[in-house]
Amino acid sequence: MTDADAADPADPYGLQRFVDAQAGGTYEQALGELTTGAKTSHWMWFVFPQVGGLGRSEMSVLYALSGVDEAAAYWAHPVLGPRYEQCCRALLDLGDVSMTDVLGTIDVQKLHSSLTLFSAAVPQTATFEMLLTRHFDGRPDPATLSLV
Repeated sequence: MTDADAADPADPYGLQRFVDAQAGGTYEQALGELTTGAKTSHWMWFVFPQVGGLGRSEMSVLYALSGVDEAAAYWAHPVLGPRYEQCCRALLDLGDVSMTDVLGTIDVQKLHSSLTLFSAAVPQTATFEMLLTRHFDGRPDPATLSLV
């Protein structure tokens, strides 16, 4: 997030960075890959963001959420929230397919972390719990829980 983003009262968390990252067909590509069950490109950081402190790469840091308040704001965002829900639904629609097979070993951990964060931020949303139950034995990610 830039200083200009932080100073914008209409976007106090700088969520526009996610909208920008998903522009130009990137979101549609991500959704298509999720729908077919085969992730092949690089978008995980800004489609399923995690809490800060987990990733060390430049992209992980840039797209990290500060905590449950920012995750709740992401969910409430008129573009980002519906997209997050749509991506979660695409994963649910795959059935019992292994998320490791869909996303790969590293990105399945990012998904687990993201679902744990959003489950804490928006607890009344069943989609996150359904994915956690189906693909992670109902267990939240302990590393994420230690940071939120």
